[in-house]
Amino acid sequence: MPDSPAHTRSSIRDNHSRGSAGDFLKPVLQPETQLSIVSAYFTIHAYHALKHELDSIQELRFLFGDPQFINRIDKDSEASREFALTEAGLSLSNQLSQGRLARECAEWIEQKAAIRTVTQSGLLHGKLYHIQNGPVAEAMLGSSNFTVPGLGLRETGNNVELNLVVDSRRDRDDLLAWFNEWWSNQELTKDVKDLVLRELARLYSNQSPQFIYYLTLFHIFREYIDGERSADADLQNLQLPDTGIWRALYSFQKDGAKSAINKIKDFNGCILADSVGLGKTYTALAVIKYFELKNERVLVLCPKKLSRNWTVYRNNDLLNPFASDKFRYDVLHHTDLSRESGEVNGLQLETLNWGAYDLIVIDESHNFRNNAKAKQEPGEKVKRSRYERLIEDIITSGSKTKVLLLSATPVNNELSDLRNQVSFIAGGDVARDPRPDAAFSESLKITSVKETTRKAQQHFTTWAKQPSEKRSNRDLLNAIGGDFFRMLDGLSIARSRKQITRYYQAEMARLGGFPHRPAPKSLHPPIDLRPRQISFEDLDDSISDLTLALYHPTFHLRADLPASVRETYIAKEQNGFTQEGRERILISMMKVNFLKRLESSIDSFRLTLGRTIEKIDRLEAKFDQFEQFKDQNPELDYDLLNPENEDDTGELGEADFVVGGKKKFHLGHIDIPKWRKAIQQDRVQLRYLLDRAEATKPQYDGKLAKLRECIFQKLDQPSTDKDGRANRKVLIFTAFADTARYLYDQLSGDIRAREAHVALVQGSQENRSTLRFSNDFDDILTNFSPLSKRRAEQPHFPQEEQIDVLIATDCISEGQNLQDCDLLINYDIHWNPVRIIQRFGRIDRIGSRNTAVHLINFWPVADLDRYLNVKHRVEARMALVDLSATQEDNLLENEQVEELIQKDLLFRNKQLRRMQDEILDLEDFDDNITLADFSLDEFRIDLLQFLEAKREELEAAQPGLYAIVPTKKDTPIAQPGTIFCLRHRVEQAILPASSDSKTADTAAQINPLGRYYLIYVLDDGTVRLTFTQPKQALNLFRDLAAGLPEAQQRLCDLFDQKTQDGADMSHYGKLIRKATESIAHTFTKRAAASLFAGRDGKLPTSEETPKELETEYELLTWLVIMDPANSA
Repeated sequence: MPDSPAHTRSSIRDNHSRGSAGDFLKPVLQPETQLSIVSAYFTIHAYHALKHELDSIQELRFLFGDPQFINRIDKDSEASREFALTEAGLSLSNQLSQGRLARECAEWIEQKAAIRTVTQSGLLHGKLYHIQNGPVAEAMLGSSNFTVPGLGLRETGNNVELNLVVDSRRDRDDLLAWFNEWWSNQELTKDVKDLVLRELARLYSNQSPQFIYYLTLFHIFREYIDGERSADADLQNLQLPDTGIWRALYSFQKDGAKSAINKIKDFNGCILADSVGLGKTYTALAVIKYFELKNERVLVLCPKKLSRNWTVYRNNDLLNPFASDKFRYDVLHHTDLSRESGEVNGLQLETLNWGAYDLIVIDESHNFRNNAKAKQEPGEKVKRSRYERLIEDIITSGSKTKVLLLSATPVNNELSDLRNQVSFIAGGDVARDPRPDAAFSESLKITSVKETTRKAQQHFTTWAKQPSEKRSNRDLLNAIGGDFFRMLDGLSIARSRKQITRYYQAEMARLGGFPHRPAPKSLHPPIDLRPRQISFEDLDDSISDLTLALYHPTFHLRADLPASVRETYIAKEQNGFTQEGRERILISMMKVNFLKRLESSIDSFRLTLGRTIEKIDRLEAKFDQFEQFKDQNPELDYDLLNPENEDDTGELGEADFVVGGKKKFHLGHIDIPKWRKAIQQDRVQLRYLLDRAEATKPQYDGKLAKLRECIFQKLDQPSTDKDGRANRKVLIFTAFADTARYLYDQLSGDIRAREAHVALVQGSQENRSTLRFSNDFDDILTNFSPLSKRRAEQPHFPQEEQIDVLIATDCISEGQNLQDCDLLINYDIHWNPVRIIQRFGRIDRIGSRNTAVHLINFWPVADLDRYLNVKHRVEARMALVDLSATQEDNLLENEQVEELIQKDLLFRNKQLRRMQDEILDLEDFDDNITLADFSLDEFRIDLLQFLEAKREELEAAQPGLYAIVPTKKDTPIAQPGTIFCLRHRVEQAILPASSDSKTADTAAQINPLGRYYLIYVLDDGTVRLTFTQPKQALNLFRDLAAGLPEAQQRLCDLFDQKTQDGADMSHYGKLIRKATESIAHTFTKRAAASLFAGRDGKLPTSEETPKELETEYELLTWLVIMDPANSA
């Protein structure tokens, strides 16, 4: 700072208009100087700013006036976290060089400095600089700490201080005597030189890549970690860890429960979407117990078939393992939302106060993915859909209701499915109500759930249109908005079995891990064991030739029918379809049904053909009755009648001459001879098919014979579990109750002959069992899986015998633990691969005592491509009506729906191809999207595990640390370059008081990590990963660094050689400038896209928008990726 008149005359040094403290020190530091300093802070950057002068002095005595440095071990002290030997506000280039500066500073301290600290906080507040040059002394007293801004040595941005140059010799001598008294006081001060040197060593020592990876996570998720510690204290206060349910949880379930509790408290709800077989029910029970301990009322809403899974834990029953916990939640069924009266689990529906619940737990919440309103007929009593009633009577009525959703279903083609479930957490239907739509504007910076989902859907649609072999979830995650990512990351917990295996290795080893999954066995027996009999291919061709005129009345309206009458049948559209269009779709659906029945079993196919022929016969009988009635009543003019009007149809007498379902057709409007001829032709074809199917008697059924062989092999040669027990159990799934009954009838005698029991469960229909105890649904499952269902604790059950073979429909494909079994057979392949995964999840579960679990799949033909082409052709139109006709507020146009269906069917075909050779989880499809893809929970879990042993090291680490890792051949993306973790210095909340919340939240919507930016820059300056790809960056960081607990010495030596021991950091300075340029460019581009994407779009403020300036950011960590072969 140039001298000013005020400067030359004044003894004040204020770093402003009266000179700087640093300018006072520089000329008086001489080779013979004995320097004494009292300051609360010491930084390597202040040393570096005065390095030329300080290197020449004789000695330094430095007294910390506040014991913050020592008190760093108090990790709960917010103030202690702020202390550092480095400084905030430095340029990124300076931060890159701090390792060299720390080493030089440490060498200087080792040679010339003594350091002590006072031992009590708040005892000493003054700052002193005393310089003794032989007999000559200088001194400055005031407020400046030994930092760059404190000494006024920055070009800009220095602290304004108040220091006074002491010009009285007596006062200078007195200050030195005062300093000496404190320095020599062994009670109030102590030596900390070694601690300072140790802290400096952290800055210049070579760091392990593993430590830098976890330090990066620690910076990014610090707020989450602090919340976890607060949650732990809360759980202890409520004594939740003392409950039976908490003690029964695995570590990963405890972590999941704590995270769910935090999310419910912070955001009013949580989606628990862990993979199949990870015990979501137990995790949810722990969450329920937490809120019950707070005296809150809880409702569990589950599918009726899973009722006992929940009621067992609240009953005073020997089967209840947590009877001492005294759970008191209520249990109702999804279907009860369609009822107004009746008793369910002790509750009277007509008097139930639906709005009195503080927490609702919705099991299988994906069943509420459709928010369509109930269809209302004129004059009819007001109806409400189950979704509407859940929203109106429970979520928005009475006390504020928190929500826990349980689902393992992936994200579907329409993100409205997910949005409609998020509505429960938001407190209302976000698609129709602006209040819940803005529910997360403060907590998650999501101004509109509806708009966020709409924008994400646009990206999803574009991505889904790409060929499956060219699309990956990485591309979608890169394109989709940061606000959508943050919303799902904030509201959901989605962990895969691979993540659990990876991050809870010790516990998995103790439990024996998940059972091994050998490759599945694929079987494709012939329909008929006899040569030259019917084949799947032949029957498929015959099914394709059917016209099924039975379902196409509009095509057979009378040609002379008045236009006004014809109009009532064909003009009205429902959900974008004319009546004739809907009939054509129905015909396609019926062909699909024939094909699926054929694939399931020849018996199911036979029964379906027979039922269709019976329908045709009944229609022909109705033709005959009408024609007879018409001859007897020639005066009636049918052209004046409206079949939708009951008064009109009543005039026709007692005979019922109206056909059709929701859409009624009067036979007086039909060209009966034409329709009769068409259905008679169909009947001939159907009779031909039925005759061929009936010829295949059970003794000739090739598929049945192969199943019998598989069962007998298992019964005769059982496997052995980890406890040495023989395991004879087989679980057989089929999609159709007809097939299930057929299998039971044909196999039960043979199975009993081998001294084993078999049972049949088929949901609401009659269950059967050869074990003469009970045919109750839950009792059968208990006798089939006695260990997992804890049968030994229920003395009224038979203890000597059990069911070894269970034949079931998909009524048990979700929510059941049948892990006693180790062999599952898919007698028919469900066309939705998700259902296949859910089926296998019944036996492939954590805690299984089986060493391995096996899968056998029955395919209809050996040529899978042929089968998939058949499946794709006949399924397309059915899927279209299934997806479109039920969506009241579709996010897509019909053309987009059709295109997406085609892409989705091809994608499912690809999944099924893989399932021929692999047993897959949902997360194994890299071109499929699940909630786990929008969650960073796996990294939080990883950090929590590391924190148990390394918290103090992470707490003590200074910003700016780095490590060096080699490239990996099996990770193509890992090319030479650097991953930078930066923090934007400007708080995003800095806005004028007049700014609205939507503007305030815009910046947070753009970057998924808020103020934190992860950027991967290649050595040639190419930005390989931008800040919009945090999950990819963290995955890469983990893959390269997490497995390296020691510094890579060879690479560190190469790095020191290339940078001249840190003196030349120009290369990395260029890379970090590329990073900041990328941040500014990408942020601005996404902000502009957000502005024009919808009516609510706004640009972030100047304060929120990151610039290219290095001083805008703080360098937290960096990972250098080097190729050892090309770095010499």
